[in-house]
Amino acid sequence: MAESSPRRKIAVILATDVVGYSTKMEENEDQTLKNLKVCRSIIDGLVEEYHGRIFNTAGDSVLVEFQSAVEAVICGSEFQNTIKERNNSVPEEEQMEFRIGINMGDVVIEGDNLYGEGVNVAARLEALAQPGGVCLAKNVHEIVNKKTDFQFHDLGEQTVKNTVVHAVDVTLDGTSQRKLPESTTGQQSSTEKPPAIAVLPFVNMSGDSEQEYFVDGITEDIITNLSLWKTFPVISRNSSFTFKDKSVNLKEVAKVLGVRYVVEGSVRKGGNKVRITAQLIDADADHHLWSERWDRSLEDIFEVQDEVSASIAAKVAPSLSGYEQKRLERNRPSNLSAWEEYLKGLRYLNERGRTDHSDPDLEKAKQHFDKAVEIDPLFSETYAMLAFCELFELTQQITNDREKTLNSMHDYSQKSLSLDSENALALNTLSAFYSFEGKLDLGMDYAEQCVRCNPNYPFNHLRFGLSLNLLGFFEKSEEPFQKAIQLGPLDPELSIFYTGLCLSYIGQKKFEKALEVCNKTINLVSTEGRLYGFKAAILGHLGILDEAEVILKKYLEARPNLKTKEDFRKLFVRGPLADIMIDGLCKAGWQPEDS
Repeated sequence: MAESSPRRKIAVILATDVVGYSTKMEENEDQTLKNLKVCRSIIDGLVEEYHGRIFNTAGDSVLVEFQSAVEAVICGSEFQNTIKERNNSVPEEEQMEFRIGINMGDVVIEGDNLYGEGVNVAARLEALAQPGGVCLAKNVHEIVNKKTDFQFHDLGEQTVKNTVVHAVDVTLDGTSQRKLPESTTGQQSSTEKPPAIAVLPFVNMSGDSEQEYFVDGITEDIITNLSLWKTFPVISRNSSFTFKDKSVNLKEVAKVLGVRYVVEGSVRKGGNKVRITAQLIDADADHHLWSERWDRSLEDIFEVQDEVSASIAAKVAPSLSGYEQKRLERNRPSNLSAWEEYLKGLRYLNERGRTDHSDPDLEKAKQHFDKAVEIDPLFSETYAMLAFCELFELTQQITNDREKTLNSMHDYSQKSLSLDSENALALNTLSAFYSFEGKLDLGMDYAEQCVRCNPNYPFNHLRFGLSLNLLGFFEKSEEPFQKAIQLGPLDPELSIFYTGLCLSYIGQKKFEKALEVCNKTINLVSTEGRLYGFKAAILGHLGILDEAEVILKKYLEARPNLKTKEDFRKLFVRGPLADIMIDGLCKAGWQPEDS
């Protein structure tokens, strides 16, 4: 049977985001998030009033679908006027400005989300809009021109990110009648937001399948190096590696991963020599920006990797400071054999089965990491990976000695940090340790540190969100989980990121949303028994007791030692969320011995 074509329709799309959002977050994250929440409540209300539908949000950006071009323009204009009034009544640090772009065009329907040219052009118009302004596609202007009292200013054809659009400004108070030369438009928009980049798996040109781990390791290290740069987001290793050994269209890859730039390359290893080729492509324009080849001896491999990373970053973000460049100077093993064992361990860790009570690949990963430590006891990253393995043994209920596993996770984390105080993964696992120990404030401190050290690693945002949940800041935890999903859209661990989001909704007592996300998570991975506990608790709170009873039975079969509420807290960690979960499980029919 031939594959069915995607569903399409014509829709009016409004795109908006905050002017200078990244700078505001760096200056005062808490205040910025607070201000954004207030502004979001304004646009949410107006969207509902004018019969729109928000179909996508990410950080500061909002995408809205309207059936009526007139209602879309009125909604956008009223939002800008309301924001202006708010800015006039609050201190400067609480003020925010937005850009809005509105387009009408063909979109692809995928569940509740929309994609395609209609959405892309709206985003281009938003980038073109003035702060506090609304910028329309010509086809939208032609519809609303005679049906509203707005004044308009025709900008003519403008090139934005290699897309030509005929743009029209809505003339609002505080916005100017500007004339934009086509030659400068693309430059203005391209610097507004940092570009995103994905590094695809480098191709093994050695003719030896045994060298796959080495080539994968080269790719992973370049991703890791690049992820240390705060100037632009880097898609996680696991999402990029879904395209391994596949013939791909770079434009489609970029669309799926949500990036502008793609790095691809190859590695040829022979004897003591290695050749690395890499090229940087602007996928939007289908244009090769840069390519280079390195022929080196294996003794220089780490310098070569840094050189590749620095060259790519220099092309993508030429404004990077000297301080950021120093972040590439990572702790490295002194012995190449240790590094190879580390890479082999990493491969098994990424391919593990994620099953309850046993996971042979996880055990193999630990064995290789142990060998790496034996060869080079000063390699910080290996200790951090061993701590990460202990964390998975806890969450997958593999360990038979919880306290021993916890202590090992703590010791490995501390050892890693003693060798490299900015090892983000070690800070992550130390945060997890203190959370399991019930020292939630310490857990939060280390969660914040790991995000600062590497803001492009999805697990760091996951850890931050989990820490917020445990402290009861459920509403605030949504954004880090969404960030983790954004940075790892194809990550094999995507289910874990959705699990965090599910817990956020449980904490907010948004049980219908929690159920939706929980079902999505179980569809991704059905082997983790804890997910059935979450679902049983949600169903208990919703009063869907027949189904709750069935799911609860599956959960208790996966957790045969769960007898008391205290047993659950030991599994789940203590905090207000645990109490909500226990209450839901009891409503589902659980009868703990210490009730």
